[in-house]
Amino acid sequence: MTDKKSRFHIPVRSLAPNAITVLALCAGMFGVRFAYLNQWEEAVTSILIAGVFDGLDGSVARLLKGTSRFGAELDSLSDVISFGVAPALIMYMWVLSDVRGVGWLMSLMFAVCMALRLARFNTVMKDDELGAEVKAGYYTGIPAPASAALALWPMILSFEFGFKFLENPKLCSAYMAVVCLLTVSRIPTFSLKSLKIHKEHVLFVLIGIGILASLLITDLWMTMSAVGMLYVISIPTVALIAVRKKK
Repeated sequence: MTDKKSRFHIPVRSLAPNAITVLALCAGMFGVRFAYLNQWEEAVTSILIAGVFDGLDGSVARLLKGTSRFGAELDSLSDVISFGVAPALIMYMWVLSDVRGVGWLMSLMFAVCMALRLARFNTVMKDDELGAEVKAGYYTGIPAPASAALALWPMILSFEFGFKFLENPKLCSAYMAVVCLLTVSRIPTFSLKSLKIHKEHVLFVLIGIGILASLLITDLWMTMSAVGMLYVISIPTVALIAVRKKK
C-alpha cells in the first residue's frame, strides 16, 4: 500500500528546479509585455533576468537531486520562448518593424534558429559528440541565453551610449541575420562550465564576482556593454584555440 501511494507523490524538492524554469519563462513573457508598452529597458532587463533563472535551474536540480525528463523538456520549451520568441518580438517592436517584411523575416528566423539549436542540443545530449565538446571546454554555436543577449546588444549599447545608428532597422536586420547564423553554427564558443579554479585563487574570484555584481547594480548597461564586447571577442578566440587543439 505504501508503494502504491508513493507513486502519486513526489518530493517537494523536485519542484524547485521546475519552478525556477517557469519563472524564467514568465520573465521572458514580461519582456514582450514591456516592449509592447515601449518600456525598452525593462524589456531587456526581463530577458537578462530570464537568463539568470536559466542558469540556476539546472544547478538547483543537480544540487537537490531533482533532475527529471519532464524538467529537461520544460527547460527547452522555456528557452525557446524566453530566448527565442521574446527577443525576436522585442527587436521587431523596437526597430525591425520599420522595414516591414524584412524585419519580420529576421525576427522569425531568429526564433526558428533558436528552436533548431535547442532541438539539436536535445538530440545529441546523449551522444559522445556533446560529451567531447564539454570536455574540450566549449559549446557548439552560441548558447541560448548568450544568443538572446547578443540579439538585444544594439539596444543595450543604445541605452548606454545613445548611438542613433544602432536604431537603423536595416543595420539591425543584418545584425540579426549574423546572430542567427552563429546560433545554429558549429563554431566552438566559450563555456563557463569548463573553467577550473585553483584553490589559491578562489578568494580573488569571489571578490571579482562581488565587484561584477555591484557594477551590474550601479551601472547595468555599461557593464553589459563591456560583457557583450568580451563575449564577441571570445568567439573567434575560442574557435582558434579549438582548431589548434584538434590539430
